[in-house]
Amino acid sequence: MSLHSIQHALRRSQWRPQRQAVALATLGAFVAIIIGALYLSEASQTAALGRELIELEARRNNLEQTNQQLRAEIAGLQGMGRLQAAAQEMGFVFADRSDIEYLVVDGYNPSRDIEVAPVAQRQEEAPELPVYDESLGGWLQQQIDNLRRQLEGFSQQGG
Repeated sequence: MSLHSIQHALRRSQWRPQRQAVALATLGAFVAIIIGALYLSEASQTAALGRELIELEARRNNLEQTNQQLRAEIAGLQGMGRLQAAAQEMGFVFADRSDIEYLVVDGYNPSRDIEVAPVAQRQEEAPELPVYDESLGGWLQQQIDNLRRQLEGFSQQGG
C-alpha cells in the first residue's frame, strides 16, 4: 500500500464521526417531528371532543329548561282556577243546595255493613333453601379431594 492511500483513508475516517453525529441528529429531529405531529393530532382530537361535549351539555341544559317550562305550563293549565273557568265556558255552574236532587232507590240500604270478599292469594310453598354451614377451608379441601379422585381415576384408566 502506498502512503498516499493510507493518508486518503485517514482523511476519510476523520469525517465519519461527524457524519454519524449529523445522521443521528437528523434521525432524532425526524423522530421528534413525528412524535410532535402525533401529539398535535391527539390534542386537536381531544379539543374537538371537548367542544362537542360542551355543545351537548348546553343542548341538554336547554332541553331541561324547556321541559321545566312545559311542566310549569301544564301545571298552570291543570290548575283549579283554569279548570273552573273552562267548565264555566262550557256552561257548567256551581250547584247550590236547591239544585241538588236526591234519588231514592227501592231496596237500597245505605247503613248496611259492607263486606268485601278477600282477594285470593296464591299459596305457593317456597322451596326450602339449603343451610349454608360450609367454611372456605372445608370447601377448598372438598375441591382438592375431588381433583385428587379425578386424577387417580385418569391414572388408573391410562395404566
